[in-house]
This record gives sequence, structure tokens and C-alpha cells, in this order.
Amino acid sequence: MSRPAGSRLFRNLSAKIAALPMIATALVVFVGGTVWTVVYSFTDSKLLPRLNFVGLEQYERLWATNRWLISIENLLIYGTLSLIFSLVIGFVLAALLDQKIRFENTFRTILLYPFALSFIVTGLVWQWVLNPDFGIQHIVRSLGWESFAFDPLYNADIVIYGLLIAGLWQGTGLIMCLMLAGLRGIDEDIWKAARVDGIPMWRTYIFIVIPMMRPVFITTLVIIASGIVRVYDLVVAQTSGGPGIASEVPAKYVYDKMFLGQNLAQGFAGSTMMLLAVLVVIIPWAYLEFGGKRRPT
Repeated sequence: MSRPAGSRLFRNLSAKIAALPMIATALVVFVGGTVWTVVYSFTDSKLLPRLNFVGLEQYERLWATNRWLISIENLLIYGTLSLIFSLVIGFVLAALLDQKIRFENTFRTILLYPFALSFIVTGLVWQWVLNPDFGIQHIVRSLGWESFAFDPLYNADIVIYGLLIAGLWQGTGLIMCLMLAGLRGIDEDIWKAARVDGIPMWRTYIFIVIPMMRPVFITTLVIIASGIVRVYDLVVAQTSGGPGIASEVPAKYVYDKMFLGQNLAQGFAGSTMMLLAVLVVIIPWAYLEFGGKRRPT
């Protein structure tokens, strides 16, 4: 065996050995923990886990619980609107910044700054901003509009939209940066050709630029969707699930059942349903990125 070939073999072996802790962590912590959760969701575990199988009883109880149904409804509303507005606002901001405006770095930093904050901080900030006693409602009324009312966090019918405002404020900056990176990757000749052909700017974006940014949009969708499924701390910081249970979300339901209600099996059942929701996002993304591409013959 020649020395260069032996050297490559040694480097490959070293890389594989170095990857063993990561592989072990993935198998034991992630895969093992997932399997453990699913298995115990079919038991009647309470304070401590025990292998006393009861079939689908926990799942039947889960879907018969009004609190869980409300949390799913909230997640669907929050998720759908968050997905739409994050993409639209993020893309529009990126398109505006892509016009090579002055102080672009400053604007980009300002728009991205909320993403550096934790959801707890964001929730507390917007809890104050939306408070009717000293937030937006109080400021507008002090200016003379006495009938103005804006208290979404205290209205069970629209509380989920108050959470949405805070979520968009924090997450839109990241989406803007991803979209801006995609726009900067578009060849300048494409823009020049579109201008020469007299194609309006909006048609250039819709029919030429956006299709070329397909990988960016897919990655962005996965990031947004994964964040939607596990939203928890924003709700706890802003409303603690209230008024009543009007702003309940699945992650909070699972946490409360497992650590406050001492009902591990019910929490595991909720976790398993959330896992299925994540798989609904991950599997289509994996297919589009890897399985949908034809292999060259």
C-alpha cells in the first residue's frame, strides 16, 4: 500500500472514530428517547414510568380532552398565519434591502436583533406592550381616542393573535436574512435580461426569482414549521395559557401533564402526537431535497 493511500485511510478512520460520540448520542439520546416515549405512551404510567400496557387508552383520553383540542386549534391558527406572514414579510423586507439602500447593514441588524432575544424575553416585552393599562391601548387613549380598544392578551377570542404578533416580531428577521442571502445568489445577468425585455419588477420576482429560490423557501419552511410545533416559552411568558385555557398549545399541555399533573403516559401520548406533526414536516422536506431528484443515468 502506498503512503498517500495509507495516509488517506488513516484520516478516514480517524474521522469515523471522532464521529462515534455524535453517533452514539444520536442513537441513545434521540432515537432511544423517542422509542422510549412512544412505548410508554401505551402504558398507564403516572408519577413514575411502568410497563403496564393499556393499548390506545391514553390516546383516546387525549383526543377526548377539551384542553388538548383547544391547543391543537390554537396551533393550527398560529402555525398557518405564522407561516404565511413570516414568508411574506420576510421576503418583502429582503427585497427592499436588496435594492442596495443606504445604511443597509444598520437596518439588517435592527431587523435581526429580536431573533437574538429568547422567547421568554420577547413574551415579557410584548406582554407589557399589549397591556391595556400602560401599553398601546393606554398610549392611544391618552392621545384623545378614548374609545380605542386593543387588548388581545385579555380577550379569549383573539388571544392567539396577540401571541402571533410577538412571534412574528422575533422570527421575521431570520427569515429576512435567509431570503436576502437567496436574492444575493441570483445572477445579476438575470436582472439585466428582465429589464431589457421590459418585464415589470413584480413579475420578475414572482415568475423568475421565487422559482429560482426554491431551496431557500424549502429550508425556511422547515425552520418555521419546526418552531411552530414546539412553541411553548412564548405562551408561558405572555399568557401562561390564559385567559383560562384560551391560548393553550400542545407543548404546554405535555409539560403540564408530565410535571404538574404527574401523568407521564398522557404527556407521552401528547409528545408522540407532536412527533408525528414533526414527521409530517420533515418527510416531505427530505423527499423534495433528496428523493425527488432524478439520479443521472
